[in-house]
Amino acid sequence: MTPTETVLAAVTALFVDFDPEAGRKLLNEDYIQHNPAVPTGAEPILGFLPTLKESGLSAEPHRVIAEGDLVVLHSTLHNAQAFGGETLVAFDVFRIEDGKVAEHWDNLQVAVSADQTASGNTMTDGVTEITDHAKTAENKALVKGFVADVLHGAAPEKITDYISTETYIQHNPMVGNGLEGLGTALTAMAEAGQAMAYTDTHMVVADGNFVFTASEGTLGDQHTAFFDLFRVEGGKIVEHWDTISAIPDEMAHDNGKF
Repeated sequence: MTPTETVLAAVTALFVDFDPEAGRKLLNEDYIQHNPAVPTGAEPILGFLPTLKESGLSAEPHRVIAEGDLVVLHSTLHNAQAFGGETLVAFDVFRIEDGKVAEHWDNLQVAVSADQTASGNTMTDGVTEITDHAKTAENKALVKGFVADVLHGAAPEKITDYISTETYIQHNPMVGNGLEGLGTALTAMAEAGQAMAYTDTHMVVADGNFVFTASEGTLGDQHTAFFDLFRVEGGKIVEHWDTISAIPDEMAHDNGKF
């Protein structure tokens, strides 16, 4: 199976069928877990399946992005109280090794409906089709430049080198569409003492017109994880989705968030 097929089979076994035996065949025994609340190893997640099944948990996938041994899922989790909320938007990243899932990172945020967002968009709607496979490297380089110059602050004045001035569709619930919407939101956050700062970017996964990044930094004074997905068209970023979550001081393992 391809890495994508392996991940989809594992997710189906674990979170659709809640089948520990099928799941055990697709997880490394020493599966490395980065979700702060879940112990590391295959057995803890397998042992949690009856509780998840009883809770009525279901996952609604929206996008699958893959590069090399990494696969990113963008999903909505329903009846997800076991993970912190009734309805959550999730980015999950899986690393495949020897045909099995070897490592997992995720970032979860409570879903916000379209009538409560600054843009009128939901946190998950928008383009889903992966295109421009031949431009994967070019689009990855563009987003890496944006992350370094704008998000990490090396040269924020270059923002229009990266983001389209004509079309920028925003799915962060606090940010309106367009560059103006982004500027307004960042100013309001800073004035409210919730300035956002990226300090480290740990992963960049590109697949055609989609590029995913996993970063950490601060939101106000809170140590924070930022998982971002960008869509590129015509050499510029034209759409953005994300989840933002605090990184707790104490976790159920010693692997860290990243």
